[in-house]
Amino acid sequence: MASEFDDRVDEWRPDLDAALIGLYGGDAAALADDLVSRARDAHADRPTELQALDRRRTASPYWYQAPERVGYMAYVDRFGGDLAGVRKRISYLQELGVDTLHLLSLMQPRHGDNDGGYAIRDYLRPDERLGTPADLADLIDDLRAGGISLCADFILNHTADDHEWAVAAAGGSAYHQSLYRTFPDRTEPDLWEASLPEVFPNLSPGNFTWNAQMERWVWTTFREFQWDLDWSNADVMREIASIALDLANLGIDILRLDAVAFTWKRLGTNCQNQPEAHLVAQSLRAVLALAAPATVLLAEAIVAPDDLVAYLGRHEFERRECELAYHNQLMVQGWSMVASGRADLALHSVARLPAVPNRASWFTYVRCHDDIGWAIDDTDAASVGLTGQAHRAYLAAFYRGDFPGSFARGLAFGRNTITGDERTSGMTATLAGVTVALQGDDSLALDEAIDRILLLYGIAFGYGGIPIVYMGDELGQGDDTDWLRDQDEVADSRWTHRPAFDDVLAGRRHDRSTVTGRVWAGIRHLVEARRTCLPLHDDGATVTPFDPGVPSVFAWHRSHPRYGEFVGLANVGGIVDVAAHPAIDLHAVDLLAPDDTL
Repeated sequence: MASEFDDRVDEWRPDLDAALIGLYGGDAAALADDLVSRARDAHADRPTELQALDRRRTASPYWYQAPERVGYMAYVDRFGGDLAGVRKRISYLQELGVDTLHLLSLMQPRHGDNDGGYAIRDYLRPDERLGTPADLADLIDDLRAGGISLCADFILNHTADDHEWAVAAAGGSAYHQSLYRTFPDRTEPDLWEASLPEVFPNLSPGNFTWNAQMERWVWTTFREFQWDLDWSNADVMREIASIALDLANLGIDILRLDAVAFTWKRLGTNCQNQPEAHLVAQSLRAVLALAAPATVLLAEAIVAPDDLVAYLGRHEFERRECELAYHNQLMVQGWSMVASGRADLALHSVARLPAVPNRASWFTYVRCHDDIGWAIDDTDAASVGLTGQAHRAYLAAFYRGDFPGSFARGLAFGRNTITGDERTSGMTATLAGVTVALQGDDSLALDEAIDRILLLYGIAFGYGGIPIVYMGDELGQGDDTDWLRDQDEVADSRWTHRPAFDDVLAGRRHDRSTVTGRVWAGIRHLVEARRTCLPLHDDGATVTPFDPGVPSVFAWHRSHPRYGEFVGLANVGGIVDVAAHPAIDLHAVDLLAPDDTL
């Protein structure tokens, strides 16, 4: 009689074989056998309660697509101080209506500067400043008991320079050197540099760093202390797949594939979004499905619109890849709309994205721990009479408060003097105008700023997928200033939107005479409205942005074959008008009435 594991091998081995052949050619069969063996061992070691969860989620495979799902994103230390402190905030998350907790910088990062936790020193142990492995296990158990799934980072492109592999490589280990991209001189790096952009041109110019101990150049796409792994070496797949299995066996429900778009390198390209990057994700998806099918993958692919949907498996022939991805285009277009007061660019850009596979969903969000990169496609901009470069420059200037009529006071990040590109840092409240309104004691401007926050979150909650609340946004919390006094943070303006959780503000959340109380009530209203709206279930739904006949209204129509119709209308211009669509009729129900701020 075939075992449960053997049944999964029958289903998933073809996916694994196809992906590995695309990556490693003739070495694929032996590698696949090895990965299946590792998955079998992980399955045998998997705790009983997680095996039971596997069976439940296999029976209901689209558990992450239910309309009641709401996420919350936070740094562990900023939210709770440590792992024990996060446990104490579970009741707060439940009160907000959260059932998915996206914890940032959970595992042990590099000592000292560590790119906000993304220079990983140990994939499997929590940051020692936050607690012990036992503390993490207790947190995961309490979250699951409270009905909350855990999402955690899984960094694919690189490790820290003090990771044990990098330390061994620097010490002369040939095996560990082979896990990274290193070079004896500048001959090859100079060839690669000809087509490579700089991710952090101000913080870390160039893409290669000299290591004096090893006497080799190391590929460092992001920062000088983040060493790029060489995914063309099958041993990297072995090592990383084993870590993925171990993370799943800790009870992590969603693995966020950090920087997955950067994993594969090809000379003469920008080394982003290469076809093999998708095969890396597909391989990991298959390996996890063998041992831990309850765990799903989230693609952290903050890429151009044309490259986005592929990470959810939309290719010429559909593949099983990541179940979730950040809808960064919806986020960028939301901020573009509230600045410009026009919806045409957003409608065009979002409408031309291919439909996602039925098994896939978005993480929809307004802000996160990272900067906003103004991913405005030149062709999309031209289609509505704009110039891509000019509109990107306009948004950067608007959100740093340097454009006439701007309500924002964000900070520049990653300004590239050669290309003119600039990204933006700042909390939602700061970018939406709350900070300026409070400083000016302007009650009308404050009303408008709060409406902007709720409008943007209304789009995130109503578009589909899992809406993510960034820590502090539910309280209208503003920027941090302490980063300016920290030598490891002062050069990186992204720390301005990574404040510590404000308990004083949280104490005001039920007082609707305060900014905090109004924002909290508005987001809670969105949570409850979403829970009652079955057409927001993603399995089998289609989403179609449409022109409602009003230039300032962003509109979309969801249709679910079982649960019916949903129309979303977001007025970004502030002028009341009448939108038209066949699905809007006398029988329509306004889910946000009577407090409809959209």
